[in-house]
Amino acid sequence: MNDTPNSTPTTPVSDEQANPLDVPVADNQPSRQEMVEEASYHIRQLEKNIAKVLIGQTDVLREILIAFLAGGHVLLEGLPGLGKTLMVKAIARATHGRFSRIQFTPDLMPSDVTGHTIYDMSSEQFKLRRGPVFCNLLLADEINRAPAKTQSALLEVMQEQQVTLEGKSLPLSAPFMVLATQNPIEQEGTYPLPEAQLDRFLFKTLIDYPTADEEFALAQLVTSGKSGDKLNVESVEQQLYTQQVIQLQQLASHQRVDDQVLRYAVNLVRTTREWPGIALGSGPRGVLAIIRAAKALSLINKRDFVIPDDIKQVARPALRHRIQLSAEMEIEGYTQDRVLSDVINKVEAPRL
Repeated sequence: MNDTPNSTPTTPVSDEQANPLDVPVADNQPSRQEMVEEASYHIRQLEKNIAKVLIGQTDVLREILIAFLAGGHVLLEGLPGLGKTLMVKAIARATHGRFSRIQFTPDLMPSDVTGHTIYDMSSEQFKLRRGPVFCNLLLADEINRAPAKTQSALLEVMQEQQVTLEGKSLPLSAPFMVLATQNPIEQEGTYPLPEAQLDRFLFKTLIDYPTADEEFALAQLVTSGKSGDKLNVESVEQQLYTQQVIQLQQLASHQRVDDQVLRYAVNLVRTTREWPGIALGSGPRGVLAIIRAAKALSLINKRDFVIPDDIKQVARPALRHRIQLSAEMEIEGYTQDRVLSDVINKVEAPRL
């Protein structure tokens, strides 16, 4: 693994280019709804832009963009070769972000993730070498193949968006997002993520095989006039700048949530703690994840307020890694999504 992260090249821009979403200070300041509609347009254009190189997986891309707007991290579960790396590289390119990838292996050390100090013989001083986490989008590939001490190196990074090296706290550049992958099939030689780290992920997103038509279109795109299987994201336009992404995240965080809608999210999470067949229900972070994600989704849908349908749509990816089924339910073939669907259907949604 390289000691310095691979980065997507960026181009210096003027203030006028970098801040088209800024609110004018003149009398013709846009209304809140106008700002929301403009933000929704930029997000949907970003989604279309990334979809140029990502055939299918529209639901997966939407969930990742929701988490990106909410300032959260995503645990992506799926088989190899389904476009996880391509998706992150495309998002990084479209937002002028720096992209890094860490291949987690049993011999990976925490310093390989966060960085370390080295002694420079010429200057007779210790110098800091920053690890690959100093980026905007980090792909932690097969995170469950590294032991707990290496997995825990990401805890501070994901929660505090900083790294402590030699007693110094080094902040990461915003926006910052970790997209960690794990293979649900191969469990030999893996180290399951502890609950404390699972709870750091806003979403757990499931990625499945493409449809027959999507796989045909993928084969056409990748094999046409190309040799090898290099991931090519050149067709993705560099659309937004990191400062614009931060503005979109701030706009999403100020979306309105009625008390009835907030109570609905709380009731959903509390019901998972009492539901038959759920051995361990979601903690309070489940509520926070649902609300943050629902705010981002409402912004994408051109609203400046959250509705119960937003809560329903984000509840499964926000809670599926925060509950544990009983052994009896697993033996009977139940999945987290199936049980969560029953919970969502049972808990009454408010009528606004």
